[in-house]
Amino acid sequence: MALIALQSASTGLSALNTALDVTANNLANVNTAGFKASRANFQDLLYQARAHPGVENANGDERPTGLYVGLGTKVSGTQLNFEEGGTVITDRPLDVRINGNGFFRIRVDTEIGPGGFAFTRNGQFTLNSEGEMVMVNDQGNRLDTDATIPDNAEQVVIDAFGRILVKLPGEEELSDVGEVEVASFINPAGLESIGGNLYIETGASGPPNAGSPGEDGRGLLQQGAYEASNVDPTRELIGLIKTQRAFEMNSQTIRTADEVLQQVAQLRR
Repeated sequence: MALIALQSASTGLSALNTALDVTANNLANVNTAGFKASRANFQDLLYQARAHPGVENANGDERPTGLYVGLGTKVSGTQLNFEEGGTVITDRPLDVRINGNGFFRIRVDTEIGPGGFAFTRNGQFTLNSEGEMVMVNDQGNRLDTDATIPDNAEQVVIDAFGRILVKLPGEEELSDVGEVEVASFINPAGLESIGGNLYIETGASGPPNAGSPGEDGRGLLQQGAYEASNVDPTRELIGLIKTQRAFEMNSQTIRTADEVLQQVAQLRR
């Protein structure tokens, strides 16, 4: 009956509405440093089995195909895309980019992130009143490093392997004040987004493997630059058009099913 068509089309509209929300969020964050685009993945729902393949008839012949009617679709999940974004050169000493695999480890409240840590690809940092490197967001989350930059430092150098070096007045040699570590995950797509350019570990992501940049597959650092959003506006706009067209087709299915039901109701008079 057309009732199944109504149900299937309604699930399609609901799933497409979620996909539209995901695309809108991607486009809204096209200029957000370190942002990783998401995509909505779909899966079909259960099927009504009206006839099974392989059933023998009286002559011993087997039915070559079955008769199944699907009941629609749903969004199975959203999947983060951790392809690297473009490089934005700023020449600011506290802007740092990870070239390759890994995340900066950020200190957060233990109620927010397991162990009191969250992770980000956003390498825009500044100093707080205590000389600690903090994120340039509305929370000012601290980078997990024991380095403190003296207020009289004339130069700050963060090398490719994470060492933080400063030049103090009257000294010719750079002083080593700490290190920036990088954390990697076996399944970064399993991380949970919590906003503020931050992710926290989950059972799906696995535990972080933190250490010096350039070791165990972790990327190297680049000072004076940060990673831009990896949102591809052209791809997102194409996806937006496809979602719109699919929405229109499912709406047409509902209108057609409604007309069929009206004709069936008139036949009973």
